[in-house]
Amino acid sequence: EIKDMEAVSFTPPLYKQRYNFVADVVNTYQPKKVVDMGCADCTLLWKLKFCNCIEVLAGLDIDADTMKEKIHRLSPLPCDYVWLRKQPLTITLYQGSVAEKDASMLDFDLVTCIELIEHLELPVLEKFPEVVFGYMAPTMVIISTPNADFNPLLPGLTRFRHPDHKFEWSRAEFQKWAQDAACQYGYTVEFTGVGNGPPGTENKGFCTQIGVFIRSSHKNGGMVTTERDELGHSYKIVFQAVYPSLQDKKYLQIAVTNEVIYRVEAIKRSLLSSDDAEEGDKTASKHGQPSDGHVEASCTVSEESSAEPYIHGNSIYVPLAKLFSFSNLQKLCGSLDELQQLLSGKVTLSSDSSAVVSRIRNYVSESFNL
Repeated sequence: EIKDMEAVSFTPPLYKQRYNFVADVVNTYQPKKVVDMGCADCTLLWKLKFCNCIEVLAGLDIDADTMKEKIHRLSPLPCDYVWLRKQPLTITLYQGSVAEKDASMLDFDLVTCIELIEHLELPVLEKFPEVVFGYMAPTMVIISTPNADFNPLLPGLTRFRHPDHKFEWSRAEFQKWAQDAACQYGYTVEFTGVGNGPPGTENKGFCTQIGVFIRSSHKNGGMVTTERDELGHSYKIVFQAVYPSLQDKKYLQIAVTNEVIYRVEAIKRSLLSSDDAEEGDKTASKHGQPSDGHVEASCTVSEESSAEPYIHGNSIYVPLAKLFSFSNLQKLCGSLDELQQLLSGKVTLSSDSSAVVSRIRNYVSESFNL
């Protein structure tokens, strides 16, 4: 696709405006499952992976080599294991034709076809509405295509904007095709676009015309359920990535443990910097060494009248109730009981598992390099 055109300039570039349009729709309607048909180098998929509402993201293209050009951008980065997503995310790339029905394309909320249909041969284009609107039957479909009415504003253009284009429709042609498909399969469609022309050319419309289809009926028109179920998988999976998320207990436990350690260390510093902490430190030196296990037997939170942290022996006790009062831990854990379960075996707890226990002696030694 031509991204920069002489005489007529677009800010941001036209291809970015198309992707931004899709991202705005995603942020507005919050679909969980999205597939980009004709995903090419996966740039739109890369942009959409940052939308937190999406849990399943898929791309389909007939050209596997093109998909693989920038495929590395779809893999989790080290930071994805530090700042975990709240919801899971799986990204899958398929090689296949948009004229074929494949069960892996069922149950998507949003299907995007950005600058795709003009690349389709007539036999494929004829099957396209049945596959997308009839078989896949998503809640919403976004289709963009060049607006031929705008082409006279593009100097040097003799026929089509790209040598692989099989056609370029006027607004009237695209709207007729879209309305026919919407009527046949139980959708409504609204038309818009991106890429404004120079002042005085408003009658030419947008450079890129867009149809937004929304399913108006719960069941799509004409598709038999048994046909949906009987079709197998004709597409080939060429890539799949599963992102870490807080829905995975392993990663949730790591996140909770790290947050608790951070909070306990902050509380420890605060206590030891106060006069009371200094007195407590003197008292602590008179006591024996605590147990080396993960459970402290010498003291329980029930010995204290409040849920505030306190010093006993040469250890500081931070009640789980105190830790659970922090909003970050409330968001991570649904209850105090869940917090206790997630910390079990990961940090040292009091004998009744109601407080995190942290030793003072090691902390002081490390702080002063002793």
